Amino acid sequence: MDLDLKGRNVLVTGGSKGIGLACARAFLAEGARLAIVSRSQANLDAAKKLLGNCYCISADLTDAAAAARMVETAESEFGAIDVLVNSAGAAKRTDASELTPAAWRAGMDAKYFSYINVIDPVVKRMAARGRGAVINVIGQGGKVPSPVHLPGGSANAALMLATAGLANAYASKGVRFVGVSPGLTNTTRVSEGLKAEAKRGGISEEEALKRAVARLPLGRMAEPEEIADVVVFAASERGRFLTGSNISLDGTASPTVV
Repeated sequence: MDLDLKGRNVLVTGGSKGIGLACARAFLAEGARLAIVSRSQANLDAAKKLLGNCYCISADLTDAAAAARMVETAESEFGAIDVLVNSAGAAKRTDASELTPAAWRAGMDAKYFSYINVIDPVVKRMAARGRGAVINVIGQGGKVPSPVHLPGGSANAALMLATAGLANAYASKGVRFVGVSPGLTNTTRVSEGLKAEAKRGGISEEEALKRAVARLPLGRMAEPEEIADVVVFAASERGRFLTGSNISLDGTASPTVV
């Protein structure tokens, strides 16, 4: 199936690791031109060795001014962004009993504003050009609360609403928004959640992982590439009528009708 992504300019935030890196690889495989963003230059250097031909830029996306500068630099040096994939940022896992207002605020900065700070300048440029797609990799924590992921889950829920609302607001301008929400996925970020779950339950991380996987109907975690497949389709011309949707990718771990 030709997804008509050849030559399209794709910007992936958080593109140096995990799901973001898998998305970057998938877009390159479709012939897209790729730019990736990370806060860590070392992670960018490592990713570039794996990816090959891509434009790399380091920025702290929790800082609105830094995010705006990143977008300006990317558009002037890399080219007009056709597709934005947001996959940067993750809130620290903290047990509910240890939360403070500062922890809640940090969670919103890490997950919600690291997306919004990039979306705002990008969507306005896309709207002026009359085309574009924004795919937000969010997370099932926005639908299913966890006692060790409440700030991050709240940020995810806010992103789901923002995705649907922005899709409605910009549909007439030719810009699409889609949310993709993975469940438990085999990335390095999983380890932080398992540490928090292990501490809360007084068990080892190995046992926490075993119990988490046992609760999954498919009997395994998702692989980052499986999430990336859906992201790439949603961003493509094959998904041109897909906008305003928040797609759950948890392997029916939380069977609901939305």
